[in-house]
Amino acid sequence: MASAEGSKGKKPLLIRAAWGEQVERPPVWVMRQAGRYLPEYHEAKRGLDFFGTCRDAEVASELTVQPVDRYEGLIDAAIIFSDILVIPQALGMEVTMVDKVGPGFPDPIKTPADLSKLKRVEEIDEALVDRELGYVMDAIRATKRKLRGRVPLIGFCGAPWTLAAYMIDRGGSKTFHRPTAFLRKHPDAAHDLLARCTAVAIPYLVKQVQAGAELLQVFDSWAGELAPADFDEFALPYLRQIAEGVDRALDGLGIERVPKTVFAKGAWFALDKLCDIGYQVVGLDWTHDPAEAVRIAAGRVTLQGNMNPCWLIAGKDVIDQQVKRMVQGFGGGKKGYIANLGHGIFPEVDPDDLKTFFECIHKYGSQ
Repeated sequence: MASAEGSKGKKPLLIRAAWGEQVERPPVWVMRQAGRYLPEYHEAKRGLDFFGTCRDAEVASELTVQPVDRYEGLIDAAIIFSDILVIPQALGMEVTMVDKVGPGFPDPIKTPADLSKLKRVEEIDEALVDRELGYVMDAIRATKRKLRGRVPLIGFCGAPWTLAAYMIDRGGSKTFHRPTAFLRKHPDAAHDLLARCTAVAIPYLVKQVQAGAELLQVFDSWAGELAPADFDEFALPYLRQIAEGVDRALDGLGIERVPKTVFAKGAWFALDKLCDIGYQVVGLDWTHDPAEAVRIAAGRVTLQGNMNPCWLIAGKDVIDQQVKRMVQGFGGGKKGYIANLGHGIFPEVDPDDLKTFFECIHKYGSQ
């Protein structure tokens, strides 16, 4: 059954909030909402490994819709089940994903010469995206059919710096000292690698919109590993290029622009600049004070976030207290705000506690 909003011809709550419109309450969804905390997730995987799950449009779409089915009436978006590391795979790198361990790169970038193993910028085009990442668009189309207009669908990709950090660091570490050092030791090669990631990200996001995504998010999960000067040189320009490139491509295709979110986790120092690089929404982690973020943004963008996901395992009373504080900090949430966590949900979260989070957003956001 289509949503009441859709039947009246009004855009979904999430989309209106993303464009900065006055809304009746803040929309809410959470990062990693299609995931391991749900018992039905494990049943639906049908023995597939992680990337096998991503590549199976039927399974990926089923996982995407699961939280919408479970929390129907409480949740305002679906986000496609995929991973940011599909872009390194499209560039020619092998990426593994081991359950309870995380991503791995058996043959990482160690020296500038290693970039020869990847597709060059001039080799990256729509045909490559179709060939290497077409399964994501298949999953988006399948998800749209299953959603039946109930909520909008979010597409996404990883930001160039975060992708490069994984590609250089063999998959991830607690310090990311190798990729950070690579930026200054081999700046030309670093910019080359970042440009290649960007060259894939733009057509990839555009194709997600063509397949049915109604909002896009760019995840710069390791932005906080960079000092402000390094962020300004090696992260911010590529985030801007993605925003501008997607809009330019959609304009050229005669497709209506969709709102875009940038989430630069840990880059609290960059909030002012992130408000001016072409995104309509800026995601915040829990290190931001909501009221201060509202002051800095000054109405230029919609803000998204930012409850610490740890509170989801601290009990329902704590969830209620923290949601109330958060919503009040964002001025009540009826303009320029999308409720979310400050990062992804943990696998050990009780689904009923996430339901409490959603219910509290509705309660305090409707006051």
